[in-house]
Amino acid sequence: MVDKHSQSFFGKSTGLTLQSSSRTEPFIFLKCIQKKNDGNWEKPSQGEGKTIKLSLDEIVMILEVLNRNLESWSSFHSFNDVKTQISFQWEDQTKKKLKLYVDKYSKMLNFAQSEIFRRILEHVLEEKIVYATTLNKSDNYTNSNKVKPLKKKVNNAQSNSIPFVKESIEYIDNIQSEITGNIEGETDKALLIKFNNNQQVWIPKSGIHSDYRSNESNDQLFLIDNWILKKNSLVPM
Repeated sequence: MVDKHSQSFFGKSTGLTLQSSSRTEPFIFLKCIQKKNDGNWEKPSQGEGKTIKLSLDEIVMILEVLNRNLESWSSFHSFNDVKTQISFQWEDQTKKKLKLYVDKYSKMLNFAQSEIFRRILEHVLEEKIVYATTLNKSDNYTNSNKVKPLKKKVNNAQSNSIPFVKESIEYIDNIQSEITGNIEGETDKALLIKFNNNQQVWIPKSGIHSDYRSNESNDQLFLIDNWILKKNSLVPM
C-alpha cells in the first residue's frame, strides 16, 4: 500500500503523466506536455504544458471507456471558471489504441499503455472511495483497514480534513520528477545523462519512468525517481 502514484506515457512529441498525490484526496492530476519547435520539451515550472484535476465522477466515466463499455467520452472540465475540453476515445473498432485529448494536447496510447492506464485508475479509484469519501481518515493504518474490494465493508478510521491541493504539481517528494538532459552514454543497466547544469550522472534505467531515445542528440525529458535526483544534488534537498 502506498499513498502516492505517478505514471508517465511519453512519445516522440507528447508526454502524459497520471498523478495521485494522496489516497485521501478525491481527485487525480493529468498533466500534458509536448516538444517545442526547438526540440526541447515544455517545462511546467515555466508555466508551459497543461495540468487538469479530475474528479471521482470523471474518473468513473474515463474507466467506462477504458473498460470498453463506451466507445468514447468527452466533457468540458471546469476549474476556477476555466473550461478545458477533454476527450477519451478508441481509435478503431478493435479498441487497441486509445486517443486522448486535453485542450490542444493529444496523445495516443497503445494497448499496453491503455491497459496500464486502466489498471492504475481502477486501483486509485478504489483507494479514494475508501479513504477520500469518509468523514474520518487517518494516515496511520494497519492491516485491519487496508483497502478491500468495494463490495466489502470498510473498517472505521480516525482523522483529518482533506487538505487543499493546487491545480499544478511540479515536485512530489518520494515519487519522481521531470528533468531535461542529454544521453551521453549507455550500458545495459544505466544511462549517462548530461543535465542542463552540465553535470553528467549515471542513472539506473530502473529509476527512469519515461520513454527515451538512446540515439537522440537533442535534450529529452526524463521522469526519474526523486531519491536518485536528491542523491546527485539535481533537485532541492
